Amino acid sequence: MPRTPALHRKHRLVGITLLLPFVTWAVTGIFFLVRPGYQEAYEQIPVRRYELATNLPMTIDPQWREIRYFRSILGDHLLVNTADRWQHLDAETGEPWPLPRAEELQRLLDDAITFNPGRYGAIAQLQGNQAQTDTGVEIEVHWESATIRQTGRDTRWIDRVYALHYMEWTGFYLTDRIFGVGMLLLLIYMTFTGARLAFTGNRQANR
Repeated sequence: MPRTPALHRKHRLVGITLLLPFVTWAVTGIFFLVRPGYQEAYEQIPVRRYELATNLPMTIDPQWREIRYFRSILGDHLLVNTADRWQHLDAETGEPWPLPRAEELQRLLDDAITFNPGRYGAIAQLQGNQAQTDTGVEIEVHWESATIRQTGRDTRWIDRVYALHYMEWTGFYLTDRIFGVGMLLLLIYMTFTGARLAFTGNRQANR
């Protein structure tokens, strides 16, 4: 009997400590169920493709595990997947196709982002394989696989919600892991003490 009030105080203290994580988990959990703006925030920008005039004008190498042959505004592309990575080849010569010059890359991006002008607007800056639009969206071109990834303000905001939900509150990996494990241990302790208090109360009520 004397231990029950002390257990109750510990249970209450742990509950107060976990109040902020509980609220955070609940709010972010609701967000993940509703997912407002999720699709647009993480959509892929497709390279706009045009009808091919001819079949593949070269012999297929048996070492190629996968082939993608298509035409863009820049010409005919051949993507081949070898044992370890994708390669971007010029379909006419079979030679590696390096990242295009800024003018050509901007043409490719201008053509690609026309499918959603409200989000991407126009290319405002371009440096290397990275660009930024006048709507604040950051774009990165992965030339080897001919894919275009985008990150907007909504993407960064949703990423932050994920970080809050998974207890990544400080930005430091080790600190966040220790903090997260500590909160989960407190949750286990709160569940255990709550069960003990419930059963103890039931036994006292039955006397």
